[in-house]
Amino acid sequence: MVKVVTAARYLLGVLLLVLGLNGFLDVIPQPPPPDDGGAFLGALVSGGVLPVVKAFEVVVGVLLLAGRFVPLALVVLVPITVGILLYHVRFDPAGGVAAYLVAVLHGVLLWGYRAHLMPLLVPRAEPLPDRRPAPPAERRVVA
Repeated sequence: MVKVVTAARYLLGVLLLVLGLNGFLDVIPQPPPPDDGGAFLGALVSGGVLPVVKAFEVVVGVLLLAGRFVPLALVVLVPITVGILLYHVRFDPAGGVAAYLVAVLHGVLLWGYRAHLMPLLVPRAEPLPDRRPAPPAERRVVA
């Protein structure tokens, strides 16, 4: 399972890095989106949301390829993956092969890193106590 998770991490990292950079560099030509999908993407671009999403894709892709902060990268990627999936399910089901691949790879990685992610699902978390020593002026000496 470790080899599968590692392969999925590298593949998803490359996919996110390439597709994220393509949002800025426009190297890979994209087919025109369907009418409703084009209006939706137009709103994301004009509102400045799509460049932010593409920047997050690049950052998450780099983190996955570097193997650094992988659980954090996977958590950050959840709303992006959901948004990509919903777009393709609603507007462009036939053109969503990369979206479905991203979702499957993301699911494999979430499962593979579940031990690191389970502490996030604590139903009632309390803040940690302050473990710093009291300043010297407040310390009392008992005689």
